[in-house]
Amino acid sequence: MRPKRFPPVSLIDKHPVMVNRHAIPFVGICLALVTFVALLLLDVDPTVALSALVVWVGSLILAGARPPEPERVVVEKAFTRESMGALIENSSTPLLVTERNTIAIANQAARRMLGQHILGQDARMAFRQPEAITLLGDNKNGKAIVRGLVRRRDIWQINRQSVDENLAVIELINQTAEADISRAHTDFVANASHELRTPLAAIIGYVETLSESGDNLDSPTSQKFLGTILREAQRLQSLVSDLMSLSRVEAEKHDLPDQIIDLTALVERSARDAAGSDKAGRLEFSLERDLVVVGEIQQLEQLVRNLVDNAFKYGSDDSPVRVELVHAANENARITVANQGEGIAPEHLPHLTRRFYRTDPGRSRASGGTGLGLAIVKHIVERHRGRLDIQSQVGQGTSVIVRIPLAKLDNSAENSSAIVGGELETEDVS
Repeated sequence: MRPKRFPPVSLIDKHPVMVNRHAIPFVGICLALVTFVALLLLDVDPTVALSALVVWVGSLILAGARPPEPERVVVEKAFTRESMGALIENSSTPLLVTERNTIAIANQAARRMLGQHILGQDARMAFRQPEAITLLGDNKNGKAIVRGLVRRRDIWQINRQSVDENLAVIELINQTAEADISRAHTDFVANASHELRTPLAAIIGYVETLSESGDNLDSPTSQKFLGTILREAQRLQSLVSDLMSLSRVEAEKHDLPDQIIDLTALVERSARDAAGSDKAGRLEFSLERDLVVVGEIQQLEQLVRNLVDNAFKYGSDDSPVRVELVHAANENARITVANQGEGIAPEHLPHLTRRFYRTDPGRSRASGGTGLGLAIVKHIVERHRGRLDIQSQVGQGTSVIVRIPLAKLDNSAENSSAIVGGELETEDVS
């Protein structure tokens, strides 16, 4: 089949400017004048001497002139189907060129997405989407949004731009990620609104009851209502605090921390803070000493507190919570917090770090959980370039494992610094 030829493109100007420059030989002319004067002094006929001068100078001028430049040939190169295919082949965006709605060219990204068989097919058959069929059938420039083009939840924008009456370029833009982000924001606002509304409704209801009843309520009932108000207010305070923590951690996600921290002391201190005096006796420690990491002390303390707090909330009553810190493979510090209890079903494990996700909403709210603890942990681990794993067996318990790279300290740093209070403070050695 004869290759399709596109309008020619001129590579060289069709009207070159002709330049004819003369270099004046001043030295030769001066020599000719000296010779002319010498001939006159020798009593040579002035007419002969002048003729010799004119011939000499004219010869010098003609010899120094540049010949005119030859007219340049105009070279015109036309786009062919092959050259157009080579132009778009390595683009990361799926691109198609259609000729009368038949796919004539598909770059590598388009073939990988739609299959090698699309070449030569009718574009409307290749997409099989009502919106795309309408766009391509009208033979007009425009765009259409199609869903499930490759996978069920995919969202693609199809842009069509005509080249001439027969040819058109089709561009495919993946908008799945943007849609997911928009959906996540919508879900977050809806969940946050629901979580805030629930304690506020309880507080407002009990306060209205107390204000309307006046002295008619007995003291035990009033105390019960006031206790409920206090509990819901504390839950509201915890939710707002966790929302602020999550927002701060996400904002600093790409900023590498720079504090040198004694992780052993931090883990033990934070675990005891989370347990409190009434549960501290249930903690079981297995901590390897002298493990130093680069991090932010407040965020790592929050990470350990959240994990230990969750272990107590969702473990069996009076069962121990094991906190382990070891020097793991690949120069990582591995923190493990494990409890004994009901465990978590496998289908819930991939979703535990989502905001407001709960395996048992009623139990979580009753225990004071906000549904944001593991989401905060995940973002802290990501900021510290670590890894988070959750292992659970139904009826036995759950283990949360965090790996954080150990700090690489040279000898000079070790000699000029001292670990104090869980953080490495540099001494003045001058």
